[in-house]
Amino acid sequence: MILTVGTHGDVAPLVGLGTRLLAAGHQVVVTVPERLTRLVADAGLEHRPLDVEPAVRPGTEEARAAHRPGARGTASVIRLAVGKMGRLVPAMHAAADGANIVLCTFGTAPAAMPIAEAHGAPCLLVPFQIAEPTREFGPTFLGGRDLGPWLNRAVPELVGRLGMRAFAGLIREVRADLGLPAEVAPAYRSGAVPTLYGISPAVVPRPADWRDNVQLAGYWWSPRPSGWRPSEDLECFLADGPPPMYVGFGSVSVGKAESLSRAVLDAIHRTGMRAVVQRGWEGLDVSGDNIFTIDEVPHDWLFPRVAAAVHHAGAGTTAATLRAGIPSVPVPFVYDQGFWARRLVTLGAAPRAIPAARLSGGRLAAAITSAATESRFARAAAAIAGRIAEEDGAAPVLAAIDRLVAA
Repeated sequence: MILTVGTHGDVAPLVGLGTRLLAAGHQVVVTVPERLTRLVADAGLEHRPLDVEPAVRPGTEEARAAHRPGARGTASVIRLAVGKMGRLVPAMHAAADGANIVLCTFGTAPAAMPIAEAHGAPCLLVPFQIAEPTREFGPTFLGGRDLGPWLNRAVPELVGRLGMRAFAGLIREVRADLGLPAEVAPAYRSGAVPTLYGISPAVVPRPADWRDNVQLAGYWWSPRPSGWRPSEDLECFLADGPPPMYVGFGSVSVGKAESLSRAVLDAIHRTGMRAVVQRGWEGLDVSGDNIFTIDEVPHDWLFPRVAAAVHHAGAGTTAATLRAGIPSVPVPFVYDQGFWARRLVTLGAAPRAIPAARLSGGRLAAAITSAATESRFARAAAAIAGRIAEEDGAAPVLAAIDRLVAA
């Protein structure tokens, strides 16, 4: 049972993991928001729809609050999650009936762990946002800025305790409703549940001070939607000239579509390059003779056909650019996006990161020109792509499940 909820980016990697578990002979059931049921069904997985909106809906005041930078945005996300988690519990509990093993992310863990305990099922954490404290890099939710070894570890530990306190009342209610005692069983306590991150160790080397039951498994890739075909107009645009740049900010929703669109259009004109621009949640409005505007197009199809990608450095988009072996120009907004932007620069796959608050047409054009014309960035990205291609991110999860089955 994979208990998940959220946006396409939250669900897709777990669908990819689910397809591998299915191919290995496991029966797999996935909870999914109603609007994403096709994503799961196309992959051939059983699903249980959850009639709950994502924690943040595009274009709303709650979306803008959750996209505040730093600790304020993190606090807003926690408040939204606490408010909506209670509505998820009954459906998740029903979906998990008969489950032998429960897989969850940090987003569903407050409900999933008591549910697993109530069913007597082992639980695995399978997140793709790093929350494990370490001295080796800064807190990811603060953009990965190095605070020094002591604070690097202490700050996420403190935030983790505050997050648990925020969920404490809800967890007590859930446990009571499930007929569980107030005291959590040892196997389900914080730190006891094995954690397997859906992140490549080629992109983030495993810190030496992590707990033994925390691993970097590797990426999980969602299959392309069955029957998907690119539009004829998009194929013609791509074929009618040199590879364009890609520009897209995914599920970012900060209410600044006009200024972002203006900066992107200015940068495109300055570089003289062709561009494919994704509207995204922000609703970028960019048009011109050398510009093709898209909505959703699978990254695994599009990215190998572009020269470089300008993006918000979300975990999934960052992984997709590295898988395709293309240079990036990261424009981080909030949360862990700054961390992934730093990783791209450190790996040599990006010339620099441009924080969204400092975005301008001139800065963006200079970074795009470097990324697209200086071969060292393409070489570094291609080297990482080669290492990712050799990995099997699902294998460590399958091994962990085998150990739980044997036990």
